[in-house]
Parts: sequence; C-alpha cells; structure tokens
Amino acid sequence: MIHEIVSQLDNLVSALQTLLYVDVVQPVMFKAGWMGYDEDTYDMLYWVIVGVLEIAVMYAILRPLEALRPAEHWADRKAVRADVAYTWIAKLGLINLLFFFLFQPAFFSVQSWLTIHNIPTIELDGIWPGVTDQPLVSFLVYLIVLDFAGYWYHRWQHKFGIWWELHAVHHSQQQMSLWADDRNHLLDDLIQAAFFAAIALVLGVAPSQFVVLVAVTNLMQSIQHVNARLPFGPVLERIIVSPTFHRRHHAIGYGHEGTKYGCNFGVLFPWWDMLFGTASWVETLEPTGIRDQLPAADGTARDYGRGLFSQHWYALVRIAARLRGRRAHAAQ
Repeated sequence: MIHEIVSQLDNLVSALQTLLYVDVVQPVMFKAGWMGYDEDTYDMLYWVIVGVLEIAVMYAILRPLEALRPAEHWADRKAVRADVAYTWIAKLGLINLLFFFLFQPAFFSVQSWLTIHNIPTIELDGIWPGVTDQPLVSFLVYLIVLDFAGYWYHRWQHKFGIWWELHAVHHSQQQMSLWADDRNHLLDDLIQAAFFAAIALVLGVAPSQFVVLVAVTNLMQSIQHVNARLPFGPVLERIIVSPTFHRRHHAIGYGHEGTKYGCNFGVLFPWWDMLFGTASWVETLEPTGIRDQLPAADGTARDYGRGLFSQHWYALVRIAARLRGRRAHAAQ
C-alpha cells in the first residue's frame, strides 16, 4: 500500500519534471548555451519540485494548526520572515543534491577498487542480501541509520565551540514555528549535506530514494518546530520526536547552553536520547532561545541578527572571537 502511494507520487513528480523541463527550462538552457548541463539540470529539477510540493503540504497542514492551537501567542511575527527565506533555500534541496552527485563518481571509483581487490563493501545489500528488493524495508533501514548518524551530528554541533556558533543561528530564534527548522548557517548546511550524502552513498542509497529520505526527514522536522499544541501522548512521543520533546531542546537553560549541556538531540526518533541518557520528558512550556540573548539582568542582551546576512555575519564574528581567545590563551 505505502509502496504504491510512493510510486504514484513519484510518477506525478516525474510527469511535472518532464513537462517543466521541456516547456520552460530546456529552451532557456538552449538559448544560453548551457546544454552541456542538460542531464544534471533535469535530475535536479526533480528535487526542486519535491521541495515546492513539500512546502505547500507543510504550510497547508501546519499553518492552520498554528492559528487554531498555538503553543504561544506572538504580538509580532516579523522575526519569522527570515525563517521563511531559509525554508525556501533549504527545502529546494539543491545543496544536498549537489553533494550527492559530486561524491557519487568518487564513491563509484572506490567501490570499483574494492571489488577488483575482493574487499567486501559496506553497502546495505552486502550486509543484508536482497533487502533492496523490498523498497519499504530498505527505506526504513536507511532512515534509521541516517537518523542515528543525525543524532551524533547534532550532539557534535553542541559540543564543539566553533561548530556551535554556526548552529547557534538555529537556536537564536525565540519564536518557534513551522519555518524554524531550516534556519541554519549556510556553512553548517554545507557540512551537513556533505556528511549525509557521504553516508548515503556508502550505504548504496539510490538517488531517487535519497530524495525521498531527505524530504520525509525535512517534513518531520518542520512538525517538531511548529508553534502548535500537538500532544503525542506517552507512547507515540517515545517512537517519534514530538514538538514538545524538541521544544525542550530549544528551551533556555535546558536544551543546549552552548557546549556545556544538552538534551533531546534526536532528529526523528527519541530512541538515541533514551539510549544515551540525553532524553528529557518535561512538558512545561518554556521560553526558547539562547541565554545570552536575555536582558542584562539574566544574560548579555547579545544580538544574533534579524536577517539572513546579519545572522551569517555575526556567527563568523563569534567564531573569530573564539579563535582569538584560543590564541591569546595559548600565548600565556
């Protein structure tokens, strides 16, 4: 049943891909003399269409929930504007696709070398023969493996100071919303795209499946950040990361605090937090953001920027300050 639905959706996207490419994109590329990128552009168009459809579904379902059942009432929604722009940049998936196809030739070369020298590969089919003939099973296995990697990737973002300053762009949003998930520094997005594309290629994930894996992950993370009361209950929230569980991760004084503390790092599944002792099930609605954003009595009133440019620039300034501090400490 699920496989049939996915197949029908794939047919729909493929039809839109061909229609848009033949009638709009290809004529422009021909006139511009860019037909050397013909095949790659056609492939990337699939990802773009999936991203647009994902945003449409996300907004149609989650925005009414934010209006009808808000977790918080905001007097001013201007802080969300930058996050909308981040969402369009991220959901179109061009960065992820770029890394996937850039790494693919290199991995094929490595895999060929391993085959020639009779060295076993670590592709999923080599570990579990025939599993890729069962699309749903292999998809779930890929999803779980990538989510496990995502848990540790997320913990590392909080552990290492320079990396935290990039990730702080995400945590500096004090108004959670369906758009907040994609609020990330571009350098962090590049590192993340390279990290997961490499793992997917090592596992032997097909490009078409990789698109769906990223789309499902993105949609579920948008749900986690929504400004709506969505109680999952004690059973479901221990199977899938809920907005309440993830909000605790964004809570001032609990979820992060830079490199010192942290809880609820799970991307899709809370299992890893439960396994490694970083789960917190407190459901109290708490202020979100970073402590040093608070007024001087409780923080330092630090400015993390309001727009894309300022948020990116301030992160680089914070990184430079950390590096200067290290050099000064080493010189003592």
